[in-house]
Amino acid sequence: MYVIRMKNCAFFARHGVLDEEERLGQRFYVDCELTVRPDVGLEQDSIASTVDYGVAFMEIERIVTGKRRFLIETLALDIAKALSEKFPQMVSSQITVRKPNAPVPGVLDYVEVTLAWPQQ
Repeated sequence: MYVIRMKNCAFFARHGVLDEEERLGQRFYVDCELTVRPDVGLEQDSIASTVDYGVAFMEIERIVTGKRRFLIETLALDIAKALSEKFPQMVSSQITVRKPNAPVPGVLDYVEVTLAWPQQ
């Protein structure tokens, strides 16, 4: 097995509980850590034996820029489930979603949530 990591995938979306978050939107960042068991030996040098990270990126983009979610936790879960369904050779994933402009009464760099899939 091996791990594929995708860091700081950036998307503009409208997630959040507040109406202003939906109206204004903001940038969200996603990190993916995908543990893969190849279908065939890696010596065959075939994209079919692994997770095509270009396809994975497009799947993440589809989910993040799609329907509004109130919670970034739900967003992370939806990404993990979709990638798991799309890539059967994926054994597990860890999805992190960062929200830099979280509506809190103070100064912070971002709020992030990390979700492991499948859940234990």
